[in-house]
Amino acid sequence: MTIEHIECKAAITVDEEGTIEVLAWPFGSPDVVGDMIEPTAEIKIASPLPALWHHDPSKPIGVWDRVEITARGIEAKGRLLLDGERARAVRTLILDKGASGVSIGFNETKATRRNPRGRTIHGLTLREISVTPTPCHPGATVLTAKAIPATSEGSSLENETTEAAPDSAAITALESRLAAVEKKSLDRLDKIEAKLARPAIVTSTTDEPVERKAFANYLRVGARDMDPVEKKALSVSTDTSGGYLAPEQFTLDFIRDLVPFSPIRAIADVRSTNSHSVTMPKRTAITNAKWKGEAATMERSEPAFDQLEITVKELTTEVVVNNQLIEDSRADVDAEVRLALSEDFGAKESLAFVNGVGGLEPDGFMKNTDIAATLNGHATNLSADALIKLMYAMPATYRNRGTWVLNGTTLAAIRTLKDTTGSYIWQPSYQAGQPESILGRPVVEAEHMPDLAANATPIMFGDFKTAYRIYDRLDLSIFVNPYLLASNRQTVFHAFRRVGAGVVQPKALRGLKMATA
Repeated sequence: MTIEHIECKAAITVDEEGTIEVLAWPFGSPDVVGDMIEPTAEIKIASPLPALWHHDPSKPIGVWDRVEITARGIEAKGRLLLDGERARAVRTLILDKGASGVSIGFNETKATRRNPRGRTIHGLTLREISVTPTPCHPGATVLTAKAIPATSEGSSLENETTEAAPDSAAITALESRLAAVEKKSLDRLDKIEAKLARPAIVTSTTDEPVERKAFANYLRVGARDMDPVEKKALSVSTDTSGGYLAPEQFTLDFIRDLVPFSPIRAIADVRSTNSHSVTMPKRTAITNAKWKGEAATMERSEPAFDQLEITVKELTTEVVVNNQLIEDSRADVDAEVRLALSEDFGAKESLAFVNGVGGLEPDGFMKNTDIAATLNGHATNLSADALIKLMYAMPATYRNRGTWVLNGTTLAAIRTLKDTTGSYIWQPSYQAGQPESILGRPVVEAEHMPDLAANATPIMFGDFKTAYRIYDRLDLSIFVNPYLLASNRQTVFHAFRRVGAGVVQPKALRGLKMATA
């Protein structure tokens, strides 16, 4: 199969975006060797149709999106792929009038000889359209160039009109110019990449929610100095003390910030509620399952149930912030207030989750009398054997998800304990984000756990996700009081929230009691 290449000085335009339009072959004019394509010729167009540089298939510069057979001739419109260096260089050459030639590559399917020379082509398959470095005839609109490139198989295709090839010296000069343009383009690209690599200030283009923006302004200036329209975006608190409810995202961020100050949250089952209390069924006896024979009468199974109620308690605090910080336009006031509230609320609820006795505060797991205990065997000295007994006294379901909870003083004592093989039962964390471990199970340090003392229970082990449940009401109410400490140039933030907690499965926990009997 022979591919014909015909070069012509045709109309060619290109813009800065890389869109290119060409009159690839004008009808009505033969080339310099007499070949002519009839307007009535049967022209088939290969798909996809590549745009090449001087018929080199290894140097594609774009693609032709539309080819039309019009009264003028074969017209094409496409785009240069400006991601490539050569395509950018070719565009520059075209804009600088350095490349104005167009060449088509085709397979002849039907032709007749013309006198005195040349052919009339009645049928062809268009394979590619190339941009060439120079037209072969400055005074004519069409010129034939029969220089055939090597095929992908490495063999050159013969052509009977090779005498019409462009001047090699001109091509060499233009290739040198093209190389210079490519170098210039690469230099510019290097400079652009260097600029893009510089550190930049990243700003969010996402608009801040109206309610969040209004609440941040409320924390800064108080309700009295707010714009009335902006104030309408806030939700009024139902508390008798007044104030406004924090937006949902502020509250979620606040609860997330509680975890470092309230470590039990990280291992308990934390849920949300809109009620003042949560009631759930509690099974007090297992079903009467028995093996039976084929003809035996089946006995009824009547499990016993009770009710467990977790009451949501109210927790209040006050945070004082200097007006100098509030008046600083660059300061993130809502973040400062949120972190201060998280630290204060977190410390209070952390104590309640461990040692809470009910009443005004949640029920702590240390005060639950249904949780079993393993005896240490000594009133003050910890025993590694006792910890192993404690761990394996738990059902495997809870043991395999178990976590050790103790304070720092007890943890320091455990770090010196070894098992019967001489290995320390405490192991540090060898991976970022993973906790230290005792006997292979993670450790959570809770500062409000009891110290080592006679008859104390300084260690709790078990599946806290199953055993202990926390309910948050997502209504966080904040009242800004700029008057109480105005003489000290301070603003007081009164905050109110509700949280409840309690043990829902005592069998999932087990304590270590410092006693012999």
